[in-house]
Amino acid sequence: MLTYAQAGVDDEKTARALRGIIGLAKKTFEFRRGKTGEPSGIGHYAALMDFGEFYIAMTTDGVGTKVLVAEAVGKFDTIGIDMIAMNVNDLLCVGAEPVALVDYLAVKEPDEKIFAEIAKGLYEGARQAGIAIVGGETAVMPDLINGLDLAGTAIGTVRKGEVITGEEIKPGDAVIGIASSGIHSNGLTLARKLLIPKYGLDYDYEGKKLWEWLLEPTRIYVRAVLELIESVEVHGLAHITGGGLTNLKRLTSHGFSLKMPPIGGIFKLIHENGVPLEEMFRVFNMGVGLIAIVAQGERETALEILNKHFESFELGTVTEKEGIVVKNYGIRL
Repeated sequence: MLTYAQAGVDDEKTARALRGIIGLAKKTFEFRRGKTGEPSGIGHYAALMDFGEFYIAMTTDGVGTKVLVAEAVGKFDTIGIDMIAMNVNDLLCVGAEPVALVDYLAVKEPDEKIFAEIAKGLYEGARQAGIAIVGGETAVMPDLINGLDLAGTAIGTVRKGEVITGEEIKPGDAVIGIASSGIHSNGLTLARKLLIPKYGLDYDYEGKKLWEWLLEPTRIYVRAVLELIESVEVHGLAHITGGGLTNLKRLTSHGFSLKMPPIGGIFKLIHENGVPLEEMFRVFNMGVGLIAIVAQGERETALEILNKHFESFELGTVTEKEGIVVKNYGIRL
């Protein structure tokens, strides 16, 4: 049996360590008080800054240890998609349309071929998201970096009155899941340490090499979600990243009664190799990359819209009692 903490990522310890930084960061809001760009104090996946008739939404994220898989197989043309996906999908969760991104690439030494492959993925990610890459920074630091790291910061816009905060969520609302493309860019530390030593990256599983399962690019939900927002009243949006289904707790104090898809693909292999079921749902997206919460009366319309883009399915409902119950697997988060 192996957990995320045992693999080296202890979320609770990280949260405790961050409290001091977060506390001081919030105190800096006073430096913009009453000025253009004043922090709004709202936003769960992205920060919102006041620009009069609209907010600028801002978020930052990276690819994580998925980069180590790319390095191991010498394939760098998809990690740019991952980086952009992790940022723009977060922006969507406050109802913002992603607009632009700057990237940060830190390397031990420059390599023209690797840079070209990374650029290819960045271009494709930007194309899918409909954003512009307006700048960035490349840092060559042989004394600090062993390999490379790729991260970025993205901004989007949302009109006042159209921000999706989760405050409108109420018991009885429909919970709709949009299928993931696989593991996305979370839980790779656990997946790598569990599977690679045992099987090797070239292990064939259900017709794909293990490295192909691990490097499958994170799905970008921009077009699907923007169409959804324009067509129905969306009460909440959750990007299912690190923390798995517990990301839903960012939105509301209400609970959720869900029926999740069958465990398949890379998630099945991970679970069969000793990761407890509850831990699986706390770490991985388990086949659902983004969740939308809408009124029951708009459930069918929402499903129709989303299924034009990606496989989508009704997962369950919002409940009065707090907590997340996955009924078909008998677990509570």
